[in-house]
This record gives sequence, C-alpha cells and structure tokens, in this order.
Amino acid sequence: MPIFERPPLETLAMARDRWTPIYLEHGRLEVDDSSVKWIGADGLLYRLPVATISAILLGPGTTVTHAAMKACADSNTPVCWIGEEAMRFYAFGLAPNHDNDMPRFHATAWADKKRRTEIARRMFKMRFPDVDVESRSIKELRGMEGLRVRALYAQLGLQYGVTWKGRNYDKSNWDMADGINRGLSAANASLYALCAAVVCSLGYVPSLGFVHDAGTLPFIYDVADLYKHLTSIPAAFLAARQNSADDGDLVRKLLKQRIEEEKLLQRIPKDLEALFALSTINPQPPTSP
Repeated sequence: MPIFERPPLETLAMARDRWTPIYLEHGRLEVDDSSVKWIGADGLLYRLPVATISAILLGPGTTVTHAAMKACADSNTPVCWIGEEAMRFYAFGLAPNHDNDMPRFHATAWADKKRRTEIARRMFKMRFPDVDVESRSIKELRGMEGLRVRALYAQLGLQYGVTWKGRNYDKSNWDMADGINRGLSAANASLYALCAAVVCSLGYVPSLGFVHDAGTLPFIYDVADLYKHLTSIPAAFLAARQNSADDGDLVRKLLKQRIEEEKLLQRIPKDLEALFALSTINPQPPTSP
C-alpha cells in the first residue's frame, strides 16, 4: 500500500491561508492510498486534504491511527482532541508554526520575576482599569480580585433575579450544587476550552501562568479570567433566570452568543500580544501565526 509522502515545506500553506478547521466525531481517521481519509460511523468515506486544513478537531467517538497522525504532523496540521460540540479541550498535537519562538518568548518573560509581575499587573489592569496596580503585590491583587468577583456575583444575582448564596460546589457530588453554581462551572469549563485552543494554536505555554501557578494549565486560567465577566458569568446568570433546571445546554448556547458578541476569537490574540509587548524587557513578541 502506498504511504503518505511528506509534502515539501515550501509547498505548505501558511496558517492564515488554510481552510477552516474541520470537526469530526464518531468515526475513524486513517491513511490509505497515499491520502488521509475519514470513515464515519454512518459508513461514508471522506478524503481529507490535510495539508490545506487549518486544524482537525476530533470529538467524541473517534479513533485515529499512527499513520494518520504522522501525516498530519508532516503537513503541519494541528490535531485537537475536544468534547462534544467543541465545548471541551483535552489535548492537542502540533502547533501550526515551524519554530519555537513563541514558547521561548513566553518562557523568558515568565522566568524574569520583574516581567512576570509586570504582566500579571497588566492582566489585572485589563479587568479593573480603575485600580492602582503598580503599588500592589500579586497577593494583594488576588485578594482584591476575589472581593470584586464576589461583588459581581451578588450584583448579577439581583439584576437577573437569581438567588445567590455564594460560589459553592463539590466536584464529587455535582447534583448537590444549586443551578447557578452548576451553570457557572459549565460555562467556565467551556471558556477554558476556547482559551486553551487559542493559546495552544498561538504557541504560548499553557503551564506557565503569571497570576495562577497551580495545576497544569495556569496560563489558560489567566487568560480566561480576562473575559469571564464578559462571557461565562453573565451567561450563567441569564441561563439560571430562564431555566433553573438547565442541564448545561442553555448556558453553553448563551455563552456562545456572548463569545460571538465580544468577538473573543479576534480579541484574545491581540490582547495577549499587547500584554507581552508592553513589558519593559524584550518588548516585541514574535509575530503570531
């Protein structure tokens, strides 16, 4: 059987010139007759021009062969493993660029304590423009953030007529949480998925956070926090007002609307570039793909 031959590097389309990402679920991705093909659970077969696709998003019920992954890597085509309707982000393969400029740039900024603190302060400034961040430590800013977010919850509870008793839920006993806490968790998880997809596609390092430092995705939480007050939090309160028994479908639908209204996919890359570029040392980040 012929194998997939690696296309010459100069023939590969740049990320901005490729087709839209393709979402696949319930089927198998493999290589046959020198091409990558998708065999759906419905029995239909589709041949995929992987060298011209910007990303392949694999949803639930999918399997992929080693040969197919190699073909995608040879074509510089990212593969992401995501949840149903693309509202979870589990892992990703290759970033759509040919160098490690962005990870090195991110790591350099993180390793410099002065720059790390400066970027963290600018993240707070984006959310709370009326606060003097220069004289505050990161620990103090975290405390102020907590107070402001709690005040926002209480304000939206009154605005939407939703009973708010505080942020309280137990992952091991999900059903014990009230509707608004379940809605907030579902909306935030979906926002994390979106931010992870953008961060990874741009080449930033998810594990190197500036405000958050625990877990495996602190930078994802840093980025998501910049937009929660515009997207996931109001979506959760609106969903609770419309249907207190929502199982997550409504809040995700409302979250998508908020994301589109705020043009988040366009904003995040520009905001991140500005955050890093405004730091005092090495002010110019590499150009985003």
